[in-house]
Amino acid sequence: DWRADLQDRLIRDYITPDKFAELCSRHGITPETTCIFYGDKGNWWATYALWAFRLFGHDKVKVLNGGRDKWKAEGRSMTREVPKFPRTNYPVPAERRDAEIRAFAEEALQQSKAGKPLIDVRSPGEFRGEITHMPEYPQEGVLRGGHIPGAKSVPWKTAVNDDSTFKSAAELAKIYLDGCDLKPGVETIVYCRIGERSSHTWFVLTYLLGLENVRNYDGSWTEWGNRVGMPIERSS
Repeated sequence: DWRADLQDRLIRDYITPDKFAELCSRHGITPETTCIFYGDKGNWWATYALWAFRLFGHDKVKVLNGGRDKWKAEGRSMTREVPKFPRTNYPVPAERRDAEIRAFAEEALQQSKAGKPLIDVRSPGEFRGEITHMPEYPQEGVLRGGHIPGAKSVPWKTAVNDDSTFKSAAELAKIYLDGCDLKPGVETIVYCRIGERSSHTWFVLTYLLGLENVRNYDGSWTEWGNRVGMPIERSS
């Protein structure tokens, strides 16, 4: 559970390295375990969990292309049985990799001021400031709508096909490398509302296009739209 297992229950942050080690130990995971993530909605929650595992240095991670949607559509077997694995002793990570794959508000602000790549992966309505959250989803309480100045709007779902699989490398390159002028080695920051949809785009840029220096601003619009004095644009 992304809230109960991966996030601190008091402050808005991720769990500590020792709690991550306990989580993995409880589920029979070792540093050598390859974890395969899948979910609904084009795998955006799966990539969010994968990004969180990478945050703690667990690099043996994969995503099931197409996720649960494609699995069901193909009539594959399903079960409600919860698997159990022998407990392990996962070592406590020395630290989280915040500096490597995570961006904070001040860094996103500097990225904006410097005119460096910022990708807003929310819906066009959220980007324009017409709405502050996805329809039929909980309202996180953001006070202002719009987007970070200089950000380009590329909704996360642009990267997936109708069957929830990822588009081809050539199609993705056209969307992000050509359409957004992203280049290898140039720092890029992606964001959404709370960091879950942007983790999907982070995965696409990092794993499928092989770009380095891509970071996910998980505070995203829920933080930016509530902070006093932060610059906001509203445009088409």
